[in-house]
Amino acid sequence: MRVKSKAQIRHRKLLKRAKGYRMTKHRLVKAASEATLHAGQYAYAGRKLRKRQLRSLWITRLNIALRQAGMTYSTFINRLKVANITINRKILAEMAVNDSNSFKAIIDKVK
Repeated sequence: MRVKSKAQIRHRKLLKRAKGYRMTKHRLVKAASEATLHAGQYAYAGRKLRKRQLRSLWITRLNIALRQAGMTYSTFINRLKVANITINRKILAEMAVNDSNSFKAIIDKVK
């Protein structure tokens, strides 16, 4: 019975991670190593970007709902802070889309 080397096991593990990559990046160890390193960097940056993009989406949704109620986003956020209401933008955007009655109640409270 042949003993598999540590390098062989490590290479197989690396190539498994590079599965689905194009051209030699899923076949050759050196190319696969480079590709997985870059993919990891892109994934890391993407996780940070997703948070920014979601916050931007929530703010946009809030702004649209608030303008229909006759108020701008910036004045609404300022009045929320003055009224000492601490609800994050994610929940507010969710309320604006799905639960308009409670969202209107919050708008009336800050007006």
